Amino acid sequence: MKPIVLKPKRLGSAVYILPNLLTTGNLFFGFYSIVKTLDGKFTLAALAVLMAAVFDLLDGRVARLTKGTSNFGVQYDSLCDLVSFGLAPAFLMYQYGLNSLGRFGWIACFLFLACGALRLARFNVQSAIGKTSGDFIGLPIPMAAGLIVCFVAVVENLAESPEIGFWSIQFLQDIATSRPVKVGFLVVAAPLIALAMVSNVTYRSHKAIRIKGIKPFRLLVVLVSVTAFIALQPELLGFLIFLTYALSGPFEWFIGWKKAEDEQEIFAFPGEDESVIDEPPHEQGGLEDYGEHKESEETPFKD
Repeated sequence: MKPIVLKPKRLGSAVYILPNLLTTGNLFFGFYSIVKTLDGKFTLAALAVLMAAVFDLLDGRVARLTKGTSNFGVQYDSLCDLVSFGLAPAFLMYQYGLNSLGRFGWIACFLFLACGALRLARFNVQSAIGKTSGDFIGLPIPMAAGLIVCFVAVVENLAESPEIGFWSIQFLQDIATSRPVKVGFLVVAAPLIALAMVSNVTYRSHKAIRIKGIKPFRLLVVLVSVTAFIALQPELLGFLIFLTYALSGPFEWFIGWKKAEDEQEIFAFPGEDESVIDEPPHEQGGLEDYGEHKESEETPFKD
């Protein structure tokens, strides 16, 4: 009697469908953000972009776990990232205050969108030719979008907060929520963040973080404390985190810790025996390992 051998069930195309469904969730929240911006519900629009970043994080992880990476997933992820982290924040900035500046306002928003597209295109080419490293060249687009939407969320939260008894605090709150401050921040931040995305300044990735010498229980206590602080002021903490990260690259370059990288090879023509298009992306699997299946464009807090 022959022994019965149970063969493992093959997942087949399901391993490719699941990551792309999560990428579609990224696209959905990006589009939802635009809809809420049109409705004048700016807080929901900002939160939708942050939800898109969560799906952008998950699709890369799932793709690597299921070994469902694909060239299609890489391109699809970048297109969704452009909508969620490029178009949606640009549209939010315009409707939230820059529309009052006329032509200069929408040009500032377009600059943010165009530089985000260039950022994604450069990363895809660098991944295809194996030029990516542990650090990011230029500010990742999910982090750029996060800085914008967290600022909107902070201002909206202050505007909706009840009046505070102390006149000095109330005075500062009124200033922070005034239209000149909102417009002033966005009109300065939009072009600066756009230039940061296409710059050659390097930004540290999450892989540079090393936690050693901390026992698991103590680390758990620290994480619980951080979670409690996030629950207290999530918008403000998010804004400070994104702002600190956006400034970290220029700061490290200025003091000499990091050097600017050259990206001229992205315009090189493939040789006779190689093709940039046909070659699978280097270390696929993950805002910007990101988005969907690339080693990660954009979100420095991904693996």
